[in-house]
Amino acid sequence: MENEKIETAQQFFSCFSKIQTQMDQDEGTKYRELRDYLYGFQEQCNAILNDVNTALLHLESLQKQYLFVSTKTGTLHEACEQLLKEQSELVDLAENIQQKLSYFNELENINTKLNSPTLSVNSEGFIPTLAKLDDCITYVSSHPGFRDYPVYLAKFKHCLSKAMHLMKTYTVNTLQNLSIQLTKRDPSVISNTDNAFTLFYVKFRAAAPKVRSLIEQIEQRTDKSPEYQQLLSEVHQCYLDQRAFLLGPSIASTIVDLTSQNNKDHCALVRSGCAFLVHVCQDEHRLYNEFFTKPTTKLDELLVKLCTLWYDVFRPLIIHVNHLETLSELCGILKNEMLEDHVQNNVEQLGAFSTVAKQMLEDVQERLMYRTHIYIQTDIVGYKPAAGDLAYPDKLEMMEQIAQSLKDEQKKLHAADSSLAEVQLEDSDSENVIKSGNPDVLKSRPQSSISPADLHGMWYPTVRRTLVCLSKLYRCIDRTVFQGLSQEALFACIQSLLGAAELITKNKTLTDGQLFLIKHLLILREQIAPFHTDFAIKEISLDLKKTRDAAFKMLNPRFAPRLFRLSSNNSILEFLLEGSPEIKEHYIDSKKEVDRNLKSACEKFIQYQTKLFVGHLEEFMTKVSALKAMGHQGGPKYSLAQQPWAQPAKINDLVASTYKTIKGKLPVTLRSLSLYLYNKDTEFILFKPVRSNIQQTFQKLQGILQEDFSGEDLLIIACPSMDQVNLLLSASN
Repeated sequence: MENEKIETAQQFFSCFSKIQTQMDQDEGTKYRELRDYLYGFQEQCNAILNDVNTALLHLESLQKQYLFVSTKTGTLHEACEQLLKEQSELVDLAENIQQKLSYFNELENINTKLNSPTLSVNSEGFIPTLAKLDDCITYVSSHPGFRDYPVYLAKFKHCLSKAMHLMKTYTVNTLQNLSIQLTKRDPSVISNTDNAFTLFYVKFRAAAPKVRSLIEQIEQRTDKSPEYQQLLSEVHQCYLDQRAFLLGPSIASTIVDLTSQNNKDHCALVRSGCAFLVHVCQDEHRLYNEFFTKPTTKLDELLVKLCTLWYDVFRPLIIHVNHLETLSELCGILKNEMLEDHVQNNVEQLGAFSTVAKQMLEDVQERLMYRTHIYIQTDIVGYKPAAGDLAYPDKLEMMEQIAQSLKDEQKKLHAADSSLAEVQLEDSDSENVIKSGNPDVLKSRPQSSISPADLHGMWYPTVRRTLVCLSKLYRCIDRTVFQGLSQEALFACIQSLLGAAELITKNKTLTDGQLFLIKHLLILREQIAPFHTDFAIKEISLDLKKTRDAAFKMLNPRFAPRLFRLSSNNSILEFLLEGSPEIKEHYIDSKKEVDRNLKSACEKFIQYQTKLFVGHLEEFMTKVSALKAMGHQGGPKYSLAQQPWAQPAKINDLVASTYKTIKGKLPVTLRSLSLYLYNKDTEFILFKPVRSNIQQTFQKLQGILQEDFSGEDLLIIACPSMDQVNLLLSASN
């Protein structure tokens, strides 16, 4: 086309059209090739898509088949699992049934073993069989819903009864055979108490291991079954019966022997009898522990019965004892030695003995209280003093002379010993001479400074008896009972002292009677001080005073119309409301009663001594006071110097007589104070008010004389000055 010439427009257009067509063809070839290439891919994709669709169809079919197979497999698996579960349940059920049946199946085996003639409770298979039987009974009892439950439970109980019968028979036969063997021994051996008790304990201890293991099995099962509790109770009873059978006659024989040996010595009898019972109780508890591991109250009941054998012998003896010393010593033995020493150190083993000992102590205390009351009435209240009991101050002076003579002899002996105290000792190795004094020889003996009145033997008998009685009662009886008896004894003693003081006053002087009373009341107060108890007792009384007044008021004729009034102003209603009796409580303190009587005795002594020394001066000053009181009350006024009884000469005689009385009688009074009291402090305290009264009387007299008399009259009266009075009192002292 390149060689063609373009000459015309037609050719040009033709050529141009060809070129354009060629160009279009050339340009469309790439696209056609690409289109063809893409068509090829499209065909491949369509083929792949068809293959995928075919695969999806196959997969869908496969999935449906898989789901079908999976469903079938799951169903099969679940069925297998259900079968396995049912299998396991059936196996468990079979095992459970077998386990439950095993308890029931054991019945025949247990019954066979228990019925075997060769079975013995000491054999090795008995305890396991007993344990299996207990397990079976426990299991069957805990499942009452099982079929034939009552039948099997009854059969098992029957087997248990057989086993328990075997155990009981073996234990009882063992214990009874022991007792038979001991009772068949030589009577000479059994009659000897020591040998008998040795056999009784040694034989039983030797036999204890034979039955202890069996008894332990019973004790271990008592909490599980009432049958075992009953069996243990029967074994206990059999054991205790055998012990009572053996010990009863021996203990009774021993008590008779002790009573015959100590028939006159009740204290030795009680001490030996209680010691014997203590040993019996301790030995029985130790022997019981050889057989049993659990305690029982029946053992204490047996021991109480055995101890009661001693109590039955002891009590008739006690009710015939009259001496307070014996009764108080018996109380001390039972309370201190037995209950506090022995029982408190071994409460568990001596509980039975403690019960009987307390009963014995209560009987002794009751007897002691009764005899104390009788003793107070007969020996204190009813005491009739002899002449020697009232020989005051003669017996004090005699004892003082004896004491002074003994003191003089001691001084002479001391002087003689002192002269020989220095000796020369020659040494064998040298010629030196030394002096030595024996300190034992030179040591001075202590001088007794006890007043004759303070000697125990010099006390008035009722005081001595009262204090001895209280000292014996203090540690023997309860505090409340002691308070009542002490109040009664002290009151009786005070009354006896008052009576004795009156008799001494009649026989001697009022001063002797008063000092006798003061001294013995001081002794009483001093001796009851160590008793750490309250001497106060409470008494309850019924006061019917209001009832009596209300009854008189109701029966008064003036109030008769008010008896039947239907109002609050009714006499019967007033009687019921106002006439109720009152309950009053009174506290009586015997220690304060002693102090009160002592204070009263001291006041009477001071009053009497004051009157003895300056009684006339007091009478004179009483007249002067009455004369002046008349003038002050508006009556006629009189001059003291003009009165006949107040003349200077008469006053001089009165003052001189009083001064002479003081000078003559004051040493006697001070001597009596020293003889009875023998204590400077007590003498000073008791005589100080007397001295003060004398001084005050002279002081008042001097004031009256200075006021109403002239200097010339005062010279005639010659009243001693206060310095002279004090000098007289001190010189006499």
